[in-house]
Formats: sequence, C-alpha cells, structure tokens
Amino acid sequence: MTIQQLKYIIEVAETGSITEASRKLYISQPTLSEAIKEVEDEIHKQIFKRSRSGISLTSDGVEFLGHARQAVSQMDIIEDKYINNIPDKLHFAVATQHYMFSTNAMVDLINELDAERYEILFHETQTHRVIENVKSRFCDLGILYKCKGNKRVLEKELKHNKLKFTELFTTNPCVFIRDDHPLAKKEKVTFADLKKYPRINYNQGIYESAYYSEEPYYQLKSDKIIKVGDRAAAINMMLGIDAYTISTGIMPRWLHNGNIVSVPLECDEYMQIGYIIRSDEQLSELGKKFIDKIMLYTKETECY
Repeated sequence: MTIQQLKYIIEVAETGSITEASRKLYISQPTLSEAIKEVEDEIHKQIFKRSRSGISLTSDGVEFLGHARQAVSQMDIIEDKYINNIPDKLHFAVATQHYMFSTNAMVDLINELDAERYEILFHETQTHRVIENVKSRFCDLGILYKCKGNKRVLEKELKHNKLKFTELFTTNPCVFIRDDHPLAKKEKVTFADLKKYPRINYNQGIYESAYYSEEPYYQLKSDKIIKVGDRAAAINMMLGIDAYTISTGIMPRWLHNGNIVSVPLECDEYMQIGYIIRSDEQLSELGKKFIDKIMLYTKETECY
C-alpha cells in the first residue's frame, strides 16, 4: 500500500461518501474504489461497509484508520523536515463534551505554545464521538463525565473500546441560568423549582439516551425540552429565555459579563469529570499541560 492510498481512505472515512471524497481528491470514483479494494485485499480485512444508505467503517476499519492517520502524519513530518526544510509542526487533538472549561484550557495552552508551526484540533461533540475519536486515534484524548446514572454502561463501553478513564475532579450538579432568572438568587434549586422552565439538553443523535447524555437526570420527564447541538446555542437560549441546563457549575465569572450564573441543584447525584486515552498509551506532555489548564478552572467554580 502507498501513502496516497492511505490518504484516500482517510478522506472517504471523513466524508462518509465515495462520491464526495472523489470530488475533493479530484479523481474518479472507480479509481478511488479500486485503490481502497487494493488495500483491503492486501491486509485481508474489510475497511468499509457499503450499503444503499452509504459507506461506513467496519470495526477493523476504525483501527486501521487510526494507524493510517499516524502514518500519513509521520510522512508529512518527514517531508517537512527533510525535503521542504521547514520546522516540525506540532500536532494535538482533543475531543470533549460541551464544557466551557475545556475551551478555555485550550485557549490558555495555545497562548503558551512555543512552536513556529502547529495544528490543533479542538472538537466539542457528542459523547459517542468523543469515544470514537480517541479510539480511532483521531484525537489524543477526550473529556467526558460519569455519574451514577451512566457509570455502568459508560465503563463497559470504554472497556470494549480499549480506553481508560482518569478522574480529574468530582462535583455536584448545578443549574446554569441567566443572572436575572427567577431562580438566580436562590441558594439551591429543586426539581420542583425547575418544573415550569424549559430544559436544555445537548442532542446526541442516534445515541440519544440517559447513558450518553451530557446532563445528569436526563431520564426525568420535562414538559419543555430544547435540544441543541452546540454550546453557543445553549448559552443564547439561556440568555434569551428562562431556560436552564444541568452541568458542572464551572464557568469563569468573567465570561459573558457574568450574565450566566450557576446555582447548586438539590440532589444526590455527582459528576465525575475525567479524560480518556487509549489503554495502551500514556498522556503526552502536551496532554499533561492541557489537563493542568483544566484543573486551574475548577478552582473558579461557585458550585463545587
């Protein structure tokens, strides 16, 4: 197999379409399909599943894709250093559930990078994608949480995918609301207090369930639910209406001019925030620095 063939496979995996990948690669669909078949024949494993609905990776394909990305990345480094005579490019990738402290930790890390060239991937995404991105080596590490409600299923999923979870901190759930919300001045809020207000949840797509939800008590019924796909939408909802979301309570006070506040939720649940990496790997030096930045933000919470 060749590096070019590996690049073809990566493009197909990322687009999820032979048609779209061939368009981006400026080659014909038959040529692309033949290149993939040659690699599959060579390794005696099927990389992609083809169906009427499209193309997707097999379990062997997910593992192969991780190694392919590493090989292509290493070749890029070699070409830059020995052929193009330019400094090495620093690579670092993180997948995370929708936490503001993750974003700010990455900003702090980038501000301190001593590198002429770098490529940073910061992927705020759904729970199952955090797991998949680390499993496939697309990301160096992932940030997610465990609680009483999801612990058993999530630990089983991580073990199945050969990933290990390391705790960073544990906190009691809090409610995020705008500063002039009717509940903003309360020392604690109850589920009865929240009943008449819209609840914001992050959409998990086909994995929508309490086990993959980013919010504790997902299974509790609510008359008003707003599902969003990104944190900006969640914040705008909280600022515009009397909506709330349940999370860690960690939100630096200087963000959004203090217009979003956290109030402790009266409950017996917990949120254990941690990072995941592959079981056969260790946290990189850059990963350690990123985690150190996250830990600095845990000191700013009012709801701990």
